[in-house]
Amino acid sequence: MNKRIATGHLACAATYLIFGINIVLCRDIAAEGGLEPVVLFSMRALAAGILFWLASLIAPKEHVGKRDLIKIFGAGILGIFLPQLTFLHAIALTAPVDLSIITTITPILTMFAAALFLKEPITWKKSIGVAVSFGGVLWLILQSVGIGSGASETKPLGIVFCVTNCTVFALYLGTCRPLIARYSSITVMKWMFLVSFLVSLPFTLPCLQGTDFGAVPTKVWWEIAFLIFFATFIAYFLIPIGQQRIRPTLVSMYGYLQPIIAISASIATGMDRLTITKIAAALLVFVGVYVVNESRAATVSYKKSSAKEDSVS
Repeated sequence: MNKRIATGHLACAATYLIFGINIVLCRDIAAEGGLEPVVLFSMRALAAGILFWLASLIAPKEHVGKRDLIKIFGAGILGIFLPQLTFLHAIALTAPVDLSIITTITPILTMFAAALFLKEPITWKKSIGVAVSFGGVLWLILQSVGIGSGASETKPLGIVFCVTNCTVFALYLGTCRPLIARYSSITVMKWMFLVSFLVSLPFTLPCLQGTDFGAVPTKVWWEIAFLIFFATFIAYFLIPIGQQRIRPTLVSMYGYLQPIIAISASIATGMDRLTITKIAAALLVFVGVYVVNESRAATVSYKKSSAKEDSVS
């Protein structure tokens, strides 16, 4: 493995390690912070955007063409605005373990995005893997219907937000790599966060009047600080580094670190409990992911044969 690829793997591993911790902290912020999800998102987008723009002052200058700015607008919606907003809604309605389990379908959805936009084949193994994983998600939905309103319980709407989060982020990973590869992380992210913040403003401003920032506990402010600096600025600085160096599916597969970290942390802190249903649903999801992962060899062979045909033609 060369240094460039190794750097991509390390960047992705660090990103999803941070995201795993982020799940637990966001759950606590949602329970005790008293902040609407869109308000918290705007705070993240504004603060991280400022950090990226400040970093751009000392980074090498890069000119972004008008056509790429339009593409960055779309990337900001798919990669930041929709994923973060749906995640913040989901975290208030979904137990951390369930959220972690559901997010493991992202690599599968990323493969579908790659098949649609990069023309990679969908094999029978991929189809079976998707069916098995979605069976696990469906089981979680059915189990959550009629469950009480305890702080650690999952509601069906929360699962809808989780699946939406996975889908839009998979589309981002599966479609935006060519754009991300043309610029540095700082250049891309300073524009993406600016776009995301501006798009969020019409939704945020009506909520500000009812927000009592003075009532937010000090502990929650520290958690928000971690959220902004590590889970937003650092993590989104690292993601493009991974995107530029390894394939989209491999980037998303590092999401498997996320449930391991989040489940361990949430159970250790007493925020969640491990049940037979969660274990069974997780097994279904991971079995599906394993089957899809086993079909990668066929995908690689297809790419090699396509490359040969292109060189001949």
